[in-house]
Amino acid sequence: MRGRKPIIAIDGPVGAGKSTTARRVAEELCYLYVDTGAMYRAVTLDVLDHGIDPEDEIGVEDIVCSSKIELMIDDRGQRTFLNGKDVSERIRDRDVTKAVSSVSAMKAVRDRMTELQRELGFKGGIVMEGRDIGTVVFPDAEFKIYLDASPEIRAQRRYEELSAKGATITYNKLLDEIKERDRLNTMREIAPLRKAEDAITVDTTNLTLEEQVREILLIVKGENEAGKK
Repeated sequence: MRGRKPIIAIDGPVGAGKSTTARRVAEELCYLYVDTGAMYRAVTLDVLDHGIDPEDEIGVEDIVCSSKIELMIDDRGQRTFLNGKDVSERIRDRDVTKAVSSVSAMKAVRDRMTELQRELGFKGGIVMEGRDIGTVVFPDAEFKIYLDASPEIRAQRRYEELSAKGATITYNKLLDEIKERDRLNTMREIAPLRKAEDAITVDTTNLTLEEQVREILLIVKGENEAGKK
């Protein structure tokens, strides 16, 4: 599409800093920000609310075909609506987190969400983050970033986030959960988590949020040696 602004695809494992970093990058560039993980979480919540086993492919397929998922932007950032209800906070609860890997691995779910994501990014000028944006959703994206960090750092970040909300869970429990989600996400048959061959890795283990954002902006603007074609 002539004159179209680029697509920035940001992938990586849970806890690597994708959501906050991608949102800030989008703000800096005045692009649309899309957290695709929220879409998968919304479907998972719909599955749980209907009392369906997250491993039941037939039941899950019925739900994803009828789920109405909308992403809206307000002064709080991206808000996720499921069947007309704002579920932005609810989809972050631990029951959804534990079930989302199983639900999101199903072909019917991936196909439907990929369709919606491509519609959102058709005109460009978008920063989209998830697990398979640069490999499946937009394999021809102008910029592909793979955010990574050690499991220990990712668990610590999640622990601090949950502790601030008053949740009671140990760091070791979170570390085990993150390692298991990594295993499930990388080993699944459909759209596994992996780095696109032409993606640039940004290791956030020792980077602040500001440094992560700056690194990606430099890549997009062609000022980072790794990002030069």
